[in-house]
Formats: sequence, C-alpha cells, structure tokens
Amino acid sequence: MSDQLMTVLGADGTVKRKDRPELSDQDLLFLHRTMVRTRALDERAMTLQRRGAIGFYVPSFGEEAAGAGSAFALEKEDWIVPSYRQPVVALMRGVAPEAMFDNCFGNEADNARGRQMPVHYTFREANFCSISSPIGTQIVQGAGVAMAMAYRKDDRVAMTYFGDGATSSNDFHSGMNFAGVFRAPCVFVCINNQWAISLEVSGQTGNPDISEKAVAYGMPGVRVDGNDVLAVYEASRAAVERARSGEGPTLLELLTFRMGPHSSSDDPSRYRPGELEEEWRKKDPIKRFEAFLLREELLTESAIKAIHEEAQAEMAEAARAAEKKPLPQVSSLFDDVYASQPPHVTEQRERLLAEGGTHEADEDAAFPL
Repeated sequence: MSDQLMTVLGADGTVKRKDRPELSDQDLLFLHRTMVRTRALDERAMTLQRRGAIGFYVPSFGEEAAGAGSAFALEKEDWIVPSYRQPVVALMRGVAPEAMFDNCFGNEADNARGRQMPVHYTFREANFCSISSPIGTQIVQGAGVAMAMAYRKDDRVAMTYFGDGATSSNDFHSGMNFAGVFRAPCVFVCINNQWAISLEVSGQTGNPDISEKAVAYGMPGVRVDGNDVLAVYEASRAAVERARSGEGPTLLELLTFRMGPHSSSDDPSRYRPGELEEEWRKKDPIKRFEAFLLREELLTESAIKAIHEEAQAEMAEAARAAEKKPLPQVSSLFDDVYASQPPHVTEQRERLLAEGGTHEADEDAAFPL
C-alpha cells in the first residue's frame, strides 16, 4: 500500500506557494461559492424530505471539494457521467437549483417528467448524463462515452464518478479494463468516502489503496486528499490533460468522508462510531478552504457569512418555486417514448384517459428506499 496522499492545503488553510495551482482569485471564489451553494441545497432538500414534501434524497455533506475540484478541471463541452452524489457538478455546470428541485418533486417542469427517482438528475444542456441507481453502471457508460469522443476524433473527454463500494462491481472491472485497452479519454473518479452504506471500505477490498488498482488496467492511479479542493483540482487537471492528449485514462481516488447519511433512509449512527464522525467534521472541506481564503485575504469572516446566508436564501426560494408546480399530466406518460407514436400506444393512452387516470396517492405506500 502506498502512503502517498496528494495534498496542497494544510488543515489550517496554509499552503506552500509553489504548490498552489494556477487559479485566479475569481476561480478560487467561484469554487468556494459553488461548494457553499451545494451544502445549502443538500440541507434544504433533506429538510423537504423530513417533512414529507419529497420521498427521498441523497446528500453530499463533506464531499463538496471532491466534486468541485475535479469538475472544474474540465471544459464545459466535456461529458459528466455521475453517480448520485455530485450535485456540486450540476451547479458548477450552470444548472439552476430550481431545476434540481423539480426533479426531487417530480413535477411538470422536471425534465424526466417524474419518471426518475428523486435526486437522479439528467441535464442534456450541461452534458450531464442521467444518474442511475444500480451501483457501478456509470463506469462502463463513462468509458463508452469517452470512446464515442475518440471515434469522432474531437478532443472532448468524459469524467465518471463512483464510490468505494462500486469498485466491487463487475462494471468497475469491465469499464476500467476496456478503457485501459483502448486508451479511452476518460477520467475515473472514485470518491472514497469509506462507507458503502453500512459496509466500510475494508469489506470491499484487501488493498485499501484503491488507486493502486489502476496498475492492473494499464493506467496511472493517483490518491488525493478529497477534502482539499486545490489538490483535487491539480490531480484532475493532469488527468484531463492526459486524456485529452490521447494518452488514455486515469484513476483518481479522492479520500474523503461522508459526513451525513448515505441517504435520507439511512441512520449512520447504527454502524459508524460517533468519534469517527466528529474527527472528520473537524476536516470539513468548506471550512478548510475558507481558512485558506482568509489567509489569502480573498474573503473576510463577514463576507463568508454573507455567502452562506445568500446560498440558504437561494435554495429556499428555488425549493418554494418547485413545490408550487403541479405534477405532470397523466397523458405525458406516453410522450417521449417513440419518435412517432404507434397505434397501440395511442390506444392505451386513450383508454387510460377515458378511465379517468389520476395522480391519486396511496397514503399507505412507502418510498422504496
């Protein structure tokens, strides 16, 4: 096992000048604001779920730096093939929070028309592929998207995200092996938050250094401090450059910690030591980055407070707007299925509407997750 962990920021925000990535002050402030907005979005969505307004949510508490630093290394034309814990990437790509809440409510403005699970976004305009629930499927999809870019002979790359638990899936081997053999322009980002729901990483692999698995597939593997947004960016920038230049894929392991539950249906206190959670809360990636920004005199304490308050207000307003929207029309169930609707589907649609199909809810029905 390698003891090397790529780090730029100290726990108190200090950084050696020579190690600081070449990011402008504007870039640094954008990264910070996006991380703060993500935390506010997650908090608002969890509140909505707890009061029964939405059925399910997957927060990314503690993982904001991993998503922000990696995605910022991409160009806007590059493709994202995400897992369900990267809302920060969607926000970074310019997706409106209201559109994300639309998905959580499954309302008529939801671009999946209420057919997808909550927090399983898809945003074509942002090159943000649909999230799917089966563990690891996006790894193969990411390799495939990357190969499509290679066949088209453009210089776009794909970045796909997954957790430590997904490295036990067949798709991890299939996707990594395929990408390594064909030198796919793909960056594989394993966000190792150390727990796949209740199973810790030691139950997934005999080698806790996931980045070392890259060797078997003929690609570099880099282990990075996932709570250090500058280190994540620097490692991701190098991996993206490698992919774009035709040198092939890279596996990034971003070591972080899931500060909240796996989902709104999970209680981590049942399987995770409280002192471990407290230890990692002291390593909060947002506070760590803020310590750096304060040292660099890019922000003041009052400015940081204002940014957090602004983000909270933004997400509250976006949630209110989404909650007011009605559910999709029942007739929309038959839309977007065929380019030209065949007669038997038209017949089914007319029969359902004639029978008075509605959105009446079963009060006893429980959300499956």
